[in-house]
Amino acid sequence: MQPDATASPSWPSAPLEWGDINFLHTTDSHGWLLGHTKASLPEPNYSGDFGDFASFVTNMKQIADKKGVDLLLVDSGQIDGQESNKFFFDVPYDVLAIGNHELYQYPIALDMHQNFAPRWNGRYLSSNVNITYTDKDGSLINVPIGDRKRKVTAFGVLFDFTGNAANTTVQKVSAMVNETWFKTAIKEEPDLFLLVGHMPVQKDNWPIVFNAIRAVHPTTPIFIFGGHTHIRDCVQLDSRSMSLESGRYMETIGWMSAKLSKASSSAPLSVMRRYLDANRNTYTYHTQTKRFDTSKGKKITSGVSALAKAWNLTQVYGNAPQDYYLSRTPYPSNSSVLTLFVNEVIPKALAIGNPSRASIPSTVIVNSGSQRFDLYAGPFTRNDQFIVSPFNDAFLYFQVPAGIAKDVLDKLNEKGAHKRRDVEDPTDYARGEVDHRFNAWKRDQYERIYHERSTANLTLGYVTTDSCPGVGDDTLHSPIPYYDAPGYIASPLPSGISDNTLVDLVFLDFFELDILQIVNALSIGTGKTYSAADVQQYGSGDLLTNTVYGIFAASEWN
Repeated sequence: MQPDATASPSWPSAPLEWGDINFLHTTDSHGWLLGHTKASLPEPNYSGDFGDFASFVTNMKQIADKKGVDLLLVDSGQIDGQESNKFFFDVPYDVLAIGNHELYQYPIALDMHQNFAPRWNGRYLSSNVNITYTDKDGSLINVPIGDRKRKVTAFGVLFDFTGNAANTTVQKVSAMVNETWFKTAIKEEPDLFLLVGHMPVQKDNWPIVFNAIRAVHPTTPIFIFGGHTHIRDCVQLDSRSMSLESGRYMETIGWMSAKLSKASSSAPLSVMRRYLDANRNTYTYHTQTKRFDTSKGKKITSGVSALAKAWNLTQVYGNAPQDYYLSRTPYPSNSSVLTLFVNEVIPKALAIGNPSRASIPSTVIVNSGSQRFDLYAGPFTRNDQFIVSPFNDAFLYFQVPAGIAKDVLDKLNEKGAHKRRDVEDPTDYARGEVDHRFNAWKRDQYERIYHERSTANLTLGYVTTDSCPGVGDDTLHSPIPYYDAPGYIASPLPSGISDNTLVDLVFLDFFELDILQIVNALSIGTGKTYSAADVQQYGSGDLLTNTVYGIFAASEWN
């Protein structure tokens, strides 16, 4: 655990149930190897760092050896980070799968192929993902980034992702199962099939892979480990299988165990799952060892800390006076991070970053999805800035009459109104968007009539309801409040200006086309038409959504 982290106040509710085959599962870690270091709940629930996790794995492997059973460690992707990836080499993963974040940019995909995948000796799986690159002779080679299979029992599958970089390909899952290599791989019956991939266990294409295997092997146990939507989830596609998804950001360690019968048996499997909060209380409770920390675990703990310092992530910009929440409190409100962002952070940072326009009336429109996490009281570091606002979107602007500018926000939100709260946009999902499902999951936890178990006197945390029998959460919690926010938010125009006053309409670069379309629709009858030629960058190239917090904090929180 990092020195500035806060220990969890909670403990697991019961020992784990071991079987003949057991699994530990991580997914969507997204670089959270330092653990969650803030003191405000629920962050201490996830205060274990990657070194603590490594020690936990080592101790659990030793327990498995003593019991004479198998324990496999699997990961479902979203780990990309050239330097931080090296810490994974010190953890004994049995199977890893590629995620979509490893494919957005070709250099990252190439790095995964050349420097990450080879270290796993066939255990890094990418059954439907390929990369094209130039070899030493200048010839083009098309190969799997990892390996298609491991001993014909394991496959790594990515959802039908469409946002991948040029020179990488993602084969549709429905096409993959018709490939000759796949049919050959499943022809021989193993003791079990292990499917690990960056794809949610419900509302996606795992049934396609599952059914292809079942057509050949009707009763062989199948274990599926998914990811991508950041939720805790479980489903059984039949009585001799289980599918598990284990959250995000090193908050959750998934556990699955099964008592195996013969592959030819049709009797239901005895299979269990548990969602473990990633903290030292969890790890020490389930290992019960006198000396929990291993030398390799301690090395990783110090290593991730040193890496954070080397990349200047520990730089303190100022001290946040209170907690600000992404969805735990309504927007607008004094404790909303969205309110803080548009009403205080952006106006101040833009005024500092572009003083020549600071006196010109303006409104700044951003998408609420630009903010990704809560902002907690205390020292606000460069690392916190990336956590809360990770995207490097630039600010653009052009001048319009205030009477038009004041209507743009509502029109933007109306433009997205067809995306009903309960309907997912398939195009957005195919390009990697997960907020819809993750927010729906959080909303359901809070709105659900308090389950079958009391939440009195419990700490805040995830309260999971999935499609598998029994209670899945290892540590019981009270659900975190959840409030929806509009898709777009804006800083208010100054009061007292006339509709004819020219103001700076400031917005983020990636929805420039939408802004121009809306402004031109609002300008019909005025004789004015706006185009990209009217749009300019607001301030220098360093004024981005992932830098404005630092500018603001240095000015206002010291």
